[in-house]
Amino acid sequence: MSRGSRSATVRTTEAEGVEMSISGGGHVSRRALIVGAVAAGGLTGRGGASAAAQESAVQAPRIGPGDVRYENLLRGNNFRFAGRPDEIRVATSADQVVRAVDEAVRAGRRIAVRSGGHCFENLTAAPEFRTLLDLSGMNDVGYDARRKAFSVQPGATLGQVYRTLCAGWGVTIPGGGCPEVGAGGHIAGGGYGPLSRRYGAVVDHLYGVEVVVVGEDGRARLVVATRERDDPHRELWWAHTGGGGGNFGVVTRYWLRSPGAGERLLPPVPRTMLQHVVFWDWGQLTEEKLGGLLRNFGTWHERNSAPGVPQAGLYGVLEVKHQAGGVVMLAVQADADLPGVDAMVTEFVDAVSAGLGLTPVFDLRRTMPWLHRMTWPGTGEPGDVLTRRYKIKAAYLRRSYTPRQLNALWRNLTGPDGGAGSVLLIGYGGQANAVRPQDTAIAQRDVVMKAVYQAVWSEEHEDAANLAWVRALYRDVYADTGGVPVPNEVNDGSYINYADADLADPAWNTSGVSAQRLYYKDNYPRLRQIKARWDPRNVFSHALAIEA
Repeated sequence: MSRGSRSATVRTTEAEGVEMSISGGGHVSRRALIVGAVAAGGLTGRGGASAAAQESAVQAPRIGPGDVRYENLLRGNNFRFAGRPDEIRVATSADQVVRAVDEAVRAGRRIAVRSGGHCFENLTAAPEFRTLLDLSGMNDVGYDARRKAFSVQPGATLGQVYRTLCAGWGVTIPGGGCPEVGAGGHIAGGGYGPLSRRYGAVVDHLYGVEVVVVGEDGRARLVVATRERDDPHRELWWAHTGGGGGNFGVVTRYWLRSPGAGERLLPPVPRTMLQHVVFWDWGQLTEEKLGGLLRNFGTWHERNSAPGVPQAGLYGVLEVKHQAGGVVMLAVQADADLPGVDAMVTEFVDAVSAGLGLTPVFDLRRTMPWLHRMTWPGTGEPGDVLTRRYKIKAAYLRRSYTPRQLNALWRNLTGPDGGAGSVLLIGYGGQANAVRPQDTAIAQRDVVMKAVYQAVWSEEHEDAANLAWVRALYRDVYADTGGVPVPNEVNDGSYINYADADLADPAWNTSGVSAQRLYYKDNYPRLRQIKARWDPRNVFSHALAIEA
């Protein structure tokens, strides 16, 4: 990568020595447009702007309940949650974040930080939050020549990240398949997606973070932390390699560069993706056959999830809807240019249904451009605009479910309730298991699958029934370990980006193992030490936060 090949770099915070990247090629970002509008005509340069314009450039708009924008900005992706903060601050620069945090701390207002709004749980809309800091306007993606790394602001959606990195440099990150997720929370929690078995978690490529933190004196300041061994702030970088959002400060920029990377710096974009989708009708299933599908999917991953094996290029998802949903779906995708990929996909699909005598009602294999697959509007959304209420619970799996767990799944998926529910097994492992647990905050480095238990519905009056169903299902599957996936030979805790406040509720977690231990395992004490160092006043906290 030649220096300055796609960007110019400008110093924006002289005191901290922080540099920010501006995308080249004539691109005008949404952030620049918003700042220009706020500044009533734009700034004319240092010393040339009016005092009012200079003030507005560092002042995030204050949006209160009487403002027409308030209701429009209030809710995130899950319509179950909508707080009533005193103010919403829409920041478009790191300086604005510093000032907004400073003002909230001085006024004694609890702060919630939101980048994309896809938080599954009520971690930004709880009643105690009086300032909602919205980072959606901070959406630049570019190349920082000084750091020799790609720069991503937290409000950029994954779709924007993929498109910009692909168009400008032909590279990507192994992130999630839903293009509307904000990079801010996705990366801080670890990040994974269809390319993770081949290239690891997103944070395995994280070089540095720019974070607004609050010191013991109550003042906000901007800090840069990198993975360099001699960086005095390195522990703050480590905390953002899977420690979750809203714990240590406000991330205003990520830098991404693969360890030991050559000229390309990040993984190359696949030219095309091969995808194979199979549907089976629920009417063909018995308890034995459903258990066989789930067991076969798990067994294949047990055998084909070592780092570097050819099959690590395949990403599979098995979704079993409640019996009322009518179908079971298997989807697998891979880089269409991988050697022997067609045969590997065929072997995978055949292995999942082997010995069960099932006849597909839909069976399609096709190839499409990788970018089309990853940025098509709505991909991975929990439903259309009318179905934006959901509850999601999750777990890691080291190997296939036990017979007792399979029995619990059958019992709940065929019961009289749960028509809006489903269970997903998602392929993991591969290169994600090549990193030691202590090298990042992600402690689960020998797992082969992630499991998701969910219900998605449309109306508020349906909340109680759907919540009851998914909670009962989860408790039943993990009945032998206190209703939660306590690490053992099969289970390995849960994933913080699939946040679930029930794990911190003794009514649903009777294991004696805290939610934080389920998420972070033996890395939790280190995260607490970092929390004490960088957020000594516990300014940043929520229902699943790192404890002060």
